[in-house]
Amino acid sequence: MHALIVLSHPIDTSLTHSVATAISEGITKADPANTFEIADLTQEGFNPVFSASDIETFQRISKVPADILAEQTRIDGANTLVLVFPIYWWTMPALLKGWIDRVFSNGWAYEETADGSVVKKLGHLPVHLVALGAATKGVYERHGFSDAFNVQIAHGIFDYCGAPVVTSEMLLMPELGEPNACLDAARNIGRSIFQPA
Repeated sequence: MHALIVLSHPIDTSLTHSVATAISEGITKADPANTFEIADLTQEGFNPVFSASDIETFQRISKVPADILAEQTRIDGANTLVLVFPIYWWTMPALLKGWIDRVFSNGWAYEETADGSVVKKLGHLPVHLVALGAATKGVYERHGFSDAFNVQIAHGIFDYCGAPVVTSEMLLMPELGEPNACLDAARNIGRSIFQPA
């Protein structure tokens, strides 16, 4: 089984990078035959700007740009998709949101039909969301962030495409206390990714 781990953080020595690595360790520890690829959007220089050509792709009046086709091909080659990111302003980083905006395009992730219905095209792609946060669970719960996170991302993005969100985990430093606890939690997530539900 192969996992595509998409990582969004500008500093390669960040805890977010370490969490992505720990998830990959858990994946291979669960079964040495498992493989993974870490797609570091910053290091790869992914352009997140949804441009006029992306609108034309959405409207299906122009071809999918080569950079987006490459990302879609990479996802098509994976058995699961793992997104690892810090929580910025109570959402995902703009780079990761731009990746989703551009890559999860009409005709590939979903299809808007002439009668106004939507065909969900990613039912075969389990998704795992792993977000790192600096606030406490209590703060997030009091303000409805946990529910909003799942509505915006799990439902608003992935359910729209039919991709089941299997893991939606926030690794919160105030609760975990120190980075090693965060990395242990990430390894456990990695070990469970290809395990039967």
